[in-house]
Amino acid sequence: MLKLRNWQKETLHKAFQWLVEERKDKHFLINAAPGAGKTIAACAIAQKLIESDEIDRVVVIAPRTEVVNQWADDFQRITKRFMGKVTGKDEDLSGACMDFCATWSAVKNMVDAMQAVCRAQRVLIICDEHHHAAVKAAWGSGAGSAFEYAKFALILTGTPIRSDGEESVWLAYDDNGAISHPEEGSYTLTYGEAVDLEYCRPVTFHRHEGLFNVDLEDGDSITVSGDKSANLSPSLNRIPGLQAALNFYRLACMPQYEKDGLTPMLDGYQGTMLQSASEKLDDLRLRMPNAGGLVIAPNIQMAEYMASVLEMIEGESPQIVHSELPNSDNKIRAFRNSDKRWLVSVAMVSEGVDIKRLRVLAYLPYSTTELSFRQAVGRVVRSCPPNDDTRAYVLMPSFETFDAYAIRVEKEMSPAKRKDPGKPKTKTCPVCREECSLSASHCHSCDHEFAAPTPRFKQCTACESLNPLSAKECQFCGHSFEMAFTVSLDEAMRDGAIIRGMSVNEHDVELSEKIAPEIRRRVLSSNDEALVKILRTLPDESWGILKTIMA
Repeated sequence: MLKLRNWQKETLHKAFQWLVEERKDKHFLINAAPGAGKTIAACAIAQKLIESDEIDRVVVIAPRTEVVNQWADDFQRITKRFMGKVTGKDEDLSGACMDFCATWSAVKNMVDAMQAVCRAQRVLIICDEHHHAAVKAAWGSGAGSAFEYAKFALILTGTPIRSDGEESVWLAYDDNGAISHPEEGSYTLTYGEAVDLEYCRPVTFHRHEGLFNVDLEDGDSITVSGDKSANLSPSLNRIPGLQAALNFYRLACMPQYEKDGLTPMLDGYQGTMLQSASEKLDDLRLRMPNAGGLVIAPNIQMAEYMASVLEMIEGESPQIVHSELPNSDNKIRAFRNSDKRWLVSVAMVSEGVDIKRLRVLAYLPYSTTELSFRQAVGRVVRSCPPNDDTRAYVLMPSFETFDAYAIRVEKEMSPAKRKDPGKPKTKTCPVCREECSLSASHCHSCDHEFAAPTPRFKQCTACESLNPLSAKECQFCGHSFEMAFTVSLDEAMRDGAIIRGMSVNEHDVELSEKIAPEIRRRVLSSNDEALVKILRTLPDESWGILKTIMA
C-alpha cells in the first residue's frame, strides 16, 4: 500500500474536494519545492479519481524525455496502470483507453489528436513544470488548445514564476505578476517547509571566489572579480566589445589550459572549483556511500573540459551527457542506478530529473535566471530514505546574481537548518549501515574493509606547508590563498561572433566551422533551389545553431 507524506495526504484531500465534491474549477495547482514529491502526490490524486469513476484516462506532459520515463515508472508503480510514452510522431491515440505521457514539445505537434482524446473521454491532464507553458509561446498555445476539453487539470510546479515574466496557460495572475489561483484550489509547500519536515535536505552554498588578471598587449593588466567590475581607461573603453569581454562570470566560464594549450589547468578557476567539490563529495560519501555529484556546464565544450578536469583530479571518468551524445537518457538512468561519483551535463539534468543520491552541485550554467538556479538546486536536495542525515552543497561562482539567489533560498530555511554541522564525525558502512569511527579500517559489525582515503592538500607558496584544499589561508603562516587567474586579452575577447546582427556564442561558432563545409557540399549537390537560397541567406557561423535546434 502506498505510504504518503502528510503534505501529500493533505493535497490529495484538498484536490478531491476542489475538483469533485465542490466542482468549483477543473484546475488544481500544486506549488511544492523541487524534490518534495509532487509526482507521487499527483499519481495518488489520479488513482483516487480513477477509483471514483471520475476519469477514464490520464495524460502527463513533462519537460524532457528522461522525466517522461520517470513519470511512466512512478505512475505504473502507484496506480498499477501501464502508461505509454508519446513522441509526437503520428501515434494513434484514439484506440484503447491507455494513459500516456509526452514532452511539452511533442504536444505542440499533436494538438488535434489530443483534443480529440479529450472530447471523446474523461481526461485528467497533469502538467509537470508548468512554467514551460507560456501563453504566448508555442508550447503554451499548444497545451491550451490540446487540453481545452480535459475534465480536470493538475498543475505542478516548484518554480511558478517564469524568468521572462510571461504568464502560463490556465492560471490567473495579479497586477504584480504573481499567481492568483484561489487558495482552496491549490496547495503550497515552500522549500523551507520541506526542509523542516525532512522531505528535502538543507543546502549550503559555497561561493567560489577568485580574481582574473587580463593581460593587455602593452604589459599592463586589468583585474576583474565577482564584486568588482573592470575599471577601463577612456582609451580602452573605445575598444569594441572589451567591456563585455571583461565580465567576471564570462571569464569564469572559459576553459583554462597549461602552456601546451591542451592540458586542463588544475589550479585554474574551474580546476580549483572542482577540487573543492570533489573534497566535499568525499566527506558526504562517509555518510552516504553512494552519494553523487552533478556538474552543470554552460556549453558542450565546457562540459567536456570539466569532465576532463574531474578525471585528472579523481582518476575516474565521470558520466557525461549533452545533446550531441547518443543515448543520453539511458546514460542518466544508468548513473541513477550506479554508485558512480559524477554526472556532467549542460542542461539535461537541471530540471525534473530525479536522482536522489545527488548531493553536490558544481554550478556553472549558461542560463543565470533564478528559475534555472532553483531548479538546479532542486536536483541535490531530495531525501534518500532511510536515515538520510546529509546536507546538499552547491559550489558556484561568487558574483552578485548567484549570491542574491542563494541568500533568498537560505532565508526560506529556519535558522537551525541554515547552520552547517561541518565535517562528519563518523562514517557509515556501505554494507550493513553501521556507524563506525572515521579512523576505522574495517566495519566492527560486518568486517567490511573501508577504502583508504585519498589525501588532498594544497601547498602554501609562502612557507611550502600543506593545507586542506578548502583552507582560505595557510594554517601555519597565514598567507592568503585568494586565487588570481591570468588570461590574455585575446582569450578574453574570443567569445563567439556577431554576424549580420545575430549574436552567436563561441561553441556554436566552433561547431559551425566544423560542419559548414559538409552542409555546403550536400546542399549544392542536391540541386534544390530553395535549399541553395537558404544557404546563401544564412552565414556559415549560424549552422551550429541550426544543428542544435534540429537535434
